[in-house]
Amino acid sequence: MVKKKHGKIFAILDRRFFWIGRRKVYLTVKDRLFRFLFEKDREALLQLYNALNGTDYQDTSKFEVVTIENAVYITMKNDIAFIIAGTLNMYEHQSTFSPNMPVRMLIYLAQEYEILVKQAGRSIFGTKRLLLPTPQCVVFYNGEKDMPEEQVMLLSDSFENKDRDASIELKVRFININHGHNTELMEKCRVLGEYAEFVNIARQYTADGYKLNEALNMAIDYCIDHDILADFLRKYRSEVLGMLLEEFDVKKYERTIREEGREEGREEGREEGRELINKLNSILVEQERIEDLKRAAKDPAYQEQLIKELGL
Repeated sequence: MVKKKHGKIFAILDRRFFWIGRRKVYLTVKDRLFRFLFEKDREALLQLYNALNGTDYQDTSKFEVVTIENAVYITMKNDIAFIIAGTLNMYEHQSTFSPNMPVRMLIYLAQEYEILVKQAGRSIFGTKRLLLPTPQCVVFYNGEKDMPEEQVMLLSDSFENKDRDASIELKVRFININHGHNTELMEKCRVLGEYAEFVNIARQYTADGYKLNEALNMAIDYCIDHDILADFLRKYRSEVLGMLLEEFDVKKYERTIREEGREEGREEGREEGRELINKLNSILVEQERIEDLKRAAKDPAYQEQLIKELGL
């Protein structure tokens, strides 16, 4: 019965991969803008760290950026990662809430540790204990869904068997950075507060009925005039405008795809496909078949081959 479903699921997933490829842009446009902003301003990144941890580091040369450039999954990208004071800080920006962030962070963390061990020229099979920076995982959320000021997301929430004592746990600090939320944090990190304000103003102008390009330019002009990310927007205006225009274009495309999906009954198929692929990915990670995982993410035919091989 399951095998008969594979044809349907992959027919759906073939289209879904294309859809995800486009949807990925929408979900990561502001993610890229967030990353772009803090990559360009190391002092702001250090200020953000201080605001989150109650520290007062001043020297940006004291931290090392270790952001992963190539993630395992084509639909995922590590936003910002850096090491300071013996901690590995992984910051993710999300426009759409995902309960799977602890799982994603776990995968990012494993990759980060693998890279750090190789760079140190050490072996995990050695007799001497490896010292690793302590992970600090944070998600900054500024989507339009109403969410709490802050919460802790746990990897164990995704475990199937709640009766067993798990051998691992991972905590993710989830912070709502929409304008008007977490004001104390915004005051301590001026750039984060101005970023949230800029996103809010851009939303307001686009909701007022102006043509998209005009609305976004008006939002940028307003922020420059009112000293909201003014220097950043002056210097990188074209890049920021391009990211925002791309976001809204793909948003429109995504709505069209959703309508087609409802007509074709694709929603049910997507859910089946997601569950199947998640199960496959989990098994491959457990078996440490990372190369198979990477190839499957890019090759649907190979993905189906692995599903048959594992009897899913």
